This record gives sequence, structure tokens and C-alpha cells, in this order.
Amino acid sequence: MPLSPVRKIPGPDMSAKGLISTIQKYSTKDGPGIRSTVFCVGCNLRCKWCSNPELMEPGIKYMHFENRCIHCGACVSIASNQSIRFAEVGCEIDRARCTNLDECMDICPREAFEKVGYEITSEELAGKLLRDKVFYDQSAGGVTFSGGEPALQGDFVLEAANLLRQQGVHVALDTAGCLPWGELKKVVEAVDLVLYDIKAFDRKIHKACTGAGNEMILANAQNIARMNKELIIRLVIVPGWNDQFTDIKKRLCFIKELGKEVIRVDILGYHALGAGKYRRLGLKYPIKTGLECAETLLEATRQLAVELNLNVHLE
Repeated sequence: MPLSPVRKIPGPDMSAKGLISTIQKYSTKDGPGIRSTVFCVGCNLRCKWCSNPELMEPGIKYMHFENRCIHCGACVSIASNQSIRFAEVGCEIDRARCTNLDECMDICPREAFEKVGYEITSEELAGKLLRDKVFYDQSAGGVTFSGGEPALQGDFVLEAANLLRQQGVHVALDTAGCLPWGELKKVVEAVDLVLYDIKAFDRKIHKACTGAGNEMILANAQNIARMNKELIIRLVIVPGWNDQFTDIKKRLCFIKELGKEVIRVDILGYHALGAGKYRRLGLKYPIKTGLECAETLLEATRQLAVELNLNVHLE
């Protein structure tokens, strides 16, 4: 996949700060080749099936791993405002009242607390990512900015992407596209490939699934296609939420109309791999667990995509 020309980005020195949770190395699911995926904190959608709830709200979070906790009481003894206590179900944390979870994390002998999120500048991030350039080069891979919604940290992602592409690194943006075009466009211009989620075509279905309408998302997909920017469109199918075949067909027909810029369509069946994260954050999982997407529906979706002459991949 060829690199797009690097555009000079006007503005201040490249020192924008961003908030990320982790850098996942050697990823093969977020674009071509071997990649490093940067998970950015903060999202403006609330997808019922989200597998990264720690990335929804902006700011630093703390996860508590009950399977590591030995109920020694060390954290209880120092927690502010009596915000940690032991109950029959395990350790209960009132995160709204606790102001010193950092100290609780440090005192725990079993490392039952984990901090999610840290600040980093675009230059620092690019420096870390370039250490693995040999893997990107040998596999035609690169770096993918994901989340959360990375485009909400536009200046940070733009600057980091520009630094990477100046060194010949392929950069992808994984976005839901739910923000004003002026904000999204500047980030899209700074990358080589866009991974784009279309969660539903019907506005009511989309709002029920994500908490927001999809007018801006669909319009932005068309805008990106007009930029001659390569797109991989992702369709996640969740039983009972967005698995109506009429809506799936409308999504695929819409994708077909985007034209040759869509180089692949990924069909993703629902999984509940993120359910444990909700417990560790003290949150309730939003939907019923144990849901399984029917193989017949996934195959019918794949077959329809083939009939529309779309390059389709069923995961």
C-alpha cells in the first residue's frame, strides 16, 4: 500500500500533548502489516458493546483486579473519605469520593490496581514508535491511532502522524467519524489510511446503539472518499442491536456508493471480551452477556458484499 505524500502542517512547534492508555505492538488487526496501535483516551460515542470502556471518558482511570486482591486492607486504611470497603462481592470502590487512588495503587502488595492513561507529547510518542520501524518496513506495516476516538485529540495525532510519515512510516486512523468535518478533515489529511466504523444506517438504530445520531458519520465517510483517501470500512454486527438484515444491506449499499476508495470491508461479529474491564472499573456491562452472532447472518452479509463487488473480509 503506497504512502500518501507528506503534507507540511502549519502551526506551532510539534509539542502537542495527548492522553493515551497504551501502545499495542505487533498488531495485525488494525491495518496492513505489522503495526503499533496507539489507544487514545476519550470518546464521544457510548456504544453498548464497547470493548474499551476505560477509553470512553477523558482523564486517567483506575482498574481494580479482584482476582489479585488478597483483602489485606492496606488500601482501605489510607483511602480518602472511607471510599474503599470490603463487601461480599469483593472490594467496593467509590471512585467519586476517592481522591488518592494513586497512593492506594502504590501501597497494594499484589498490584491489584492499574492506572489507565498517561500524558505524552507528539514528539515523545513518535520517538517510541520509530523504534519499531524495522518491523513496519519489513511487513509493509506502520502505526494506527485508535481509541476511544483519536480524532478528538486532533492536534496531537496530526503532529505525531506528520513526524512518523516524514520518516516513511505508514499511518492509519481508526475513527467513528462522529465530529465536525473541519475537525476530522485535518487529521484525515495527515494519514495514509482511514479505518471507519459504520455501526448502523438507520438513525434510530444508531442512536439506540451509540447514544448519537449518524448523519455526521455518513456525511464524513462521503467526504473522506472524495479526498481520494483509502478506506477500510468496519461493520460490527451485534445480536438484538444492529443485526437487522435490512439495515445491514443499506450499510453495504452505502459503502458501495463510496467508490474505489473503499479497499476492503471488514465484517466483525460481536464479542464480549471487554466485559471484565467494566467490572474492574466499577461499571455495569451495558448489554446481556452470552450473545452470539449467528454464523448464517455473518455469511449472508459476506455474500451480499461479494454480490456488490466489495472486497470483504469476515473476521
